[in-house]
Amino acid sequence: MFDFEAYLRGVIGELKDEGRYRTFVSLAKIKPPYVETEYGLVTNWCSNDYLGMSVHPKVCEAAKITLDKRGVGAGGTRNIAGTHPEIINLENTIREVTEKESSLVFSSGYAANEAALAALGRVLPDCVFFSDEENHASMIRGMAASKAKREVFRHNDVNHLRELLSGYPSSIPKIVVFESVYSMSGSFGDLVPLIETAKEFGALVYVDETHGVGLYGEKGAGLCQELGVLEFVDVIQGGLGKGYGVIGGFIAGSNLIVDTVRSFGSAFIFTTALPPMVCAAANASVRHLSESQTERALHRRNVKLLKDKLKGLSVLKTPSHIVPVMIRDSFLCKQISDRLLNEFKIYIQPINYPTVPRGEERLRITPTPLHSEADTDHLVSSLRAVIPQTIQLAA
Repeated sequence: MFDFEAYLRGVIGELKDEGRYRTFVSLAKIKPPYVETEYGLVTNWCSNDYLGMSVHPKVCEAAKITLDKRGVGAGGTRNIAGTHPEIINLENTIREVTEKESSLVFSSGYAANEAALAALGRVLPDCVFFSDEENHASMIRGMAASKAKREVFRHNDVNHLRELLSGYPSSIPKIVVFESVYSMSGSFGDLVPLIETAKEFGALVYVDETHGVGLYGEKGAGLCQELGVLEFVDVIQGGLGKGYGVIGGFIAGSNLIVDTVRSFGSAFIFTTALPPMVCAAANASVRHLSESQTERALHRRNVKLLKDKLKGLSVLKTPSHIVPVMIRDSFLCKQISDRLLNEFKIYIQPINYPTVPRGEERLRITPTPLHSEADTDHLVSSLRAVIPQTIQLAA
């Protein structure tokens, strides 16, 4: 008989031997960026709550009011009992902010990508996806689930994309899929030439703005809005749990595209809807960031401050708000993370394979508007104390 316990023990043992075994630290927010842990009060430097909107008074108040009025759960999927006024209001706000005809909310950004890409690839006859090689796992999963053909172009390589597109007749439906902000490298998608090339070949453009919405654009609709190319993007996908500080995901596009995903997206159809209080909180966050520039201005100031102070360390030079400090060794990356927590009360999770390629292990730092200059100085001095001199300059 097959020994399940022994086999799985070996699988987990391999993770531990390679230094890739993940451990979780319980983080109880007190006043961000400070959290209470078993190690005492620590400063969180790796949260995806990029703007601190999870504790914004408007967001919290919206959740409290709606909780008292509607209770906790949604009551079912959207088709059964989960279509409530708060989710409709949220979709209307997203539609306005993204300047699209329609939008659809999901339980997560992952579910949004999986459902949308799987539905489009399955419905469109002989559809071919053209996917950036660094696209997120949720996008890859959605394309795979559709069973449509997928061509992979080198990261941000417009010439390679053009070469692949030119290999298919104009009668074949094509979808070019890429991200605006790549969350582990901090790089931007080369949006303008990628979109222009896709349109030249009559392809739909699908952009994952999960790490861009809230943070970029006059209304917070993302990098596409900031660069003035939003009107040329057919589907914008975004997250509600990062720049917006709540939870969930969405797509926005034409009425027909969104209706197709609503009608054929399994991850949408068979998933319980987001609760009213969550949708109300998300709506308050999206609405606030469509009108306020304060959070984005403070955020960019703090990102620049940290990047300036980190000069001389092995930091990837990125245009975004994500600051990767390269370690390039899984054991060392975990060791540095542990020392930062135990000795300096700084929380930064190590980023190891398979999230990044082997040899590309890193600490992924995400400044927020809530970090003080004193927090930044403490982080920089602590990093210099724990990162070996031999790799401090090896960016």
